[in-house]
Amino acid sequence: MATAFTAGEQSGSRAGALGREGRAAAVVFAASCVASMVGGVVWAFLAPAEQLLVVEPDRGAALTGESMHRFDAVAIFILIGAVTAVLSTAAAWRWRSMRGPVLLGGVFAGALIGAWLMRIVGEAIAEQLHSRPAHPAVHTVIEFAPTVEGWPALIVQPLLAAFVVLVLASLSTSDDLGSGRFLPFGGQRPEPMIAAPGQYGSAISYGPYPGSPQPFGPRDPVVPFEKPDQVRESDPSR
Repeated sequence: MATAFTAGEQSGSRAGALGREGRAAAVVFAASCVASMVGGVVWAFLAPAEQLLVVEPDRGAALTGESMHRFDAVAIFILIGAVTAVLSTAAAWRWRSMRGPVLLGGVFAGALIGAWLMRIVGEAIAEQLHSRPAHPAVHTVIEFAPTVEGWPALIVQPLLAAFVVLVLASLSTSDDLGSGRFLPFGGQRPEPMIAAPGQYGSAISYGPYPGSPQPFGPRDPVVPFEKPDQVRESDPSR
């Protein structure tokens, strides 16, 4: 006897799967933010500072070629963000059973917030590494800590993370991306379940045998079979 799943059981199973995917997305989000903050520390040590010559009290002029370090700082920031996006997205994709739109949302949000945290942490540490006096003396050389100017540098990391997910999904040969879930947001394809038979019955038929129920439908006529050379004694034509 076949047993069908009730609507409550299906909704409960789907809610539980959605909860697991949500927790997985939160883990990926937190890991991406932590990795981005580590990238900000690395950027603070790699980004060059801009050197200025104090020509007047509280006024300075950039030395030859030092103004190019602004571009260098932004370029290094973008490269570190790109590496962080590729590595974190590839690591999240390895979580095969959680692949889906919820995990993609966690990856994208982690890359977006992570880029902002990378900038804050990196600039704070760079300010400590390249500190300068409040009122430097004239004809002295001071350093300005590197900064990330403009918001376009912050969107490279989330856009690259989304692009990596798109490439990995397009290369997947499975309709469910190998996760085993055929419906979005934790849904699974319902499968029939066969219940055990009762105590005095069987759900499996081995017939037809004598005494077993016959299927409904037209029955074939009974045709007697006799050998051509055999004549019955009870035949009236004898």
